[in-house]
Amino acid sequence: MKVILLKDIPKLGKKFEVKEVAEGHALNMLIPNGSVKQATPKALKEIEALKIELAAELKIQEDLLAKNLHEIEGKVVEIKVQANKQGHLFAGIHAQEIADFIKKSTHAEILPEFITLEKPIKEIGDHKIEVTASGKKAYVTLSISAK
Repeated sequence: MKVILLKDIPKLGKKFEVKEVAEGHALNMLIPNGSVKQATPKALKEIEALKIELAAELKIQEDLLAKNLHEIEGKVVEIKVQANKQGHLFAGIHAQEIADFIKKSTHAEILPEFITLEKPIKEIGDHKIEVTASGKKAYVTLSISAK
């Protein structure tokens, strides 16, 4: 059965991809969970329109962020999290959390897609975070300390 993925599904694919899956798996697991919908011609047209709309929205946000990168350039965002005695965090800090911290301290709306992060941050200290939009870059320092 051909289905359209409505969200990223590990080992199956990314959001909006069309995949062939076993009919039983689709009918019993994926469709009831709201993870996929059957790939009918009407559904494919709806998804294509939604992809275009989301891409346009992302482009607008990226352009807006590019204009406002100078506001966040060089800012220091200080946070306190739980860590052990060796300075390792109990939970890694991901791009979404960094975007939230930046928004709280600078009031700049940043989507996690624009934050360049190789892996989650798992240690206290100062970390230089790169924010990229429309080919422009800005750097924010994330200063992490233990509670």
